[in-house]
Amino acid sequence: MPDQPHFPPGQTLLIDADDTLWENNIYFERAIAAFISYVDHQEYTREQVREKLNEVERENVLAHGYGLVSFRRALVTCFERLSSAPVTPEKHERILSFAQSIADQEIDLLEGVAETLPQLAARHKLILVTKGNQEEQLDKLARSGIAHHFTGVEVPREKDPGAYRAVCQKYELAPHTTWMIGNSPRSDINPSLACGLHAVYIHHPNTWVLEHDTLDSAPAGQHLLEVASFGDLIRYF
Repeated sequence: MPDQPHFPPGQTLLIDADDTLWENNIYFERAIAAFISYVDHQEYTREQVREKLNEVERENVLAHGYGLVSFRRALVTCFERLSSAPVTPEKHERILSFAQSIADQEIDLLEGVAETLPQLAARHKLILVTKGNQEEQLDKLARSGIAHHFTGVEVPREKDPGAYRAVCQKYELAPHTTWMIGNSPRSDINPSLACGLHAVYIHHPNTWVLEHDTLDSAPAGQHLLEVASFGDLIRYF
């Protein structure tokens, strides 16, 4: 195996949460599969119903942000658009139950996270940077048992270059020693590279479809690493 680059202690690691530290999207996928089965549309295929839901989710994210509240709205709106009959109170409760199944999930840390975080925290500054509903994200972090490894927690509405610049300004971070680590090309990797940070892309097989994007190349003087799992970060940091 070729020699791996190793970065000295004192780096700042901005770390994503959902599908980077713990499982998240698989629970949404299960809820969506149950919703599509419940819809049981006679004209659209399951794939077409899913695309309709994706369209509604894109709209809802813009209007209401991320998280379960937005997802609940999307399920109800999608059902209304696909059904010729009104949504009865019974149907409404059934639809909401799909989203509730996600809220009821225990926090399931991804492989290597529990073992790797203490080692990273001993050598570097860790800041959690995860978008979504702030109350939901803080609750998940509290239930995860890993909050004490982070010196700061930021939950921006959207993770774009402006959000990363704001984090850097707030914590007085130097771009040449600051890294964004996450599983989303759209929210973690490309915007952090765009504002001068380094990035580490952690592959996850179930990244949300709305987070898919082509990975940008690292500009001159910046690093983009790709790893298979969170535990692989020890090779570099």
